Amino acid sequence: MNTKDNEILDIALMTRLGKFNYRVGAVIIDDGKILMVKTDKTSYYYSVGGRVHFGETASDAVLREVYEETGLKLEIDRPLFIHENFFTLQGTSTRYHELSIFYLMKKSNDIKTIRSGSTTDQGDKEQLVWLPIDSLSEYKVYPDFFAKELAALPDSVKFMLTKDR
Repeated sequence: MNTKDNEILDIALMTRLGKFNYRVGAVIIDDGKILMVKTDKTSYYYSVGGRVHFGETASDAVLREVYEETGLKLEIDRPLFIHENFFTLQGTSTRYHELSIFYLMKKSNDIKTIRSGSTTDQGDKEQLVWLPIDSLSEYKVYPDFFAKELAALPDSVKFMLTKDR
């Protein structure tokens, strides 16, 4: 499916005050590192994931996003975080209200065959980067609570609230 088709299916609502997004993220951990995404145009790293499509469950969306961004068919271990986020997109004046569900993915031997081939909505090529969890605070990572929360994974789903970056 091309980017234009995804935009039609995405659960995103533009209002006169800003934009609402419903998205999912994958927490993919291997050997003390988390898989994150970056582009040449951004100064920060962000989670593998994206917007949920209309009529799609959040769990199906994260599996689809992981496949689109990594080429891997991973399995979900469990939901990890629910994140309500209020921010202004870097380099714009657009205000966002975003609701995200982050899933911990099961370990897989296939992780060594990971590939990057995805692009942003603006067409920028995304790169996959493994960052060490024990030094995530040294990087500009979104969501920023990852630096603290991934050091000791919560036993149950944890609600996180972020207002402005």
